[in-house]
Amino acid sequence: MEELYIQKVLAGESDAFRYFIKKYKDIGYSLAVSVVKNEYQAQEILQTAFIRAYSGLKSFKGKSKFSTWFYRILINEAFKAVKKQSTYTDLEPVCSKIPENDYFEANEKEENQKYYLNEALKKINSNESLALRLFYLEECSIEEIIEITGWSNSNVKVILHRGRSNLRQVLEKIYKNDKAALYQ
Repeated sequence: MEELYIQKVLAGESDAFRYFIKKYKDIGYSLAVSVVKNEYQAQEILQTAFIRAYSGLKSFKGKSKFSTWFYRILINEAFKAVKKQSTYTDLEPVCSKIPENDYFEANEKEENQKYYLNEALKKINSNESLALRLFYLEECSIEEIIEITGWSNSNVKVILHRGRSNLRQVLEKIYKNDKAALYQ
């Protein structure tokens, strides 16, 4: 299916690229947030990655899946932004507290779980957050993660292991802090 849209875009039907935007915007945003830890910056990175993918579609050789190729572009852009930003001091708080009435508005357990998971992924190391999102949320294999990130096989496994451990610790802290805040 994707090959058809690639051919359409290469034939001059620029509107056909919307297929890729619709298909990859959500996970692309999620991956960008996992690296840069900032929602607004993640949106800019996602937009830049789509522009680069569109502009460079002629260079896509089809040796890997389009998603792998696109995620590689996206992740490169995200790490480039982090590198630029590392010279500046980040004045934003790491995580804002949930307003009290959000607890009562959130009716479904799944919504709460997604919230806590995303907050925890923002607090752990960018590489760990990225690897966990690719492996569990995008269901990429170890080989696909290697291709997307350029990391070695053993490095991916170590990062996933550390990421799971750190994610568990951060989730426990978030749950404890939010429970304590409820009873104050």
